Amino acid sequence: MTVFVLFQTDIYRTRASRVFCGVFSTEAGAIDHAKGIGLYTHDVEVVIIECELDKFDEV
Repeated sequence: MTVFVLFQTDIYRTRASRVFCGVFSTEAGAIDHAKGIGLYTHDVEVVIIECELDKFDEV
């Protein structure tokens, strides 16, 4: 099963600046949630990472 992890980050998309915002079953759900809570602004970026469940991997 695949899940989508939503992060908010700075405009340079550095890993150190990532803020976890949720895990979703669809990419559309992650995008809708990001829009709903106002994550899309001019000074931040939204990152959605697709991850496989039950597998260890660095995100």
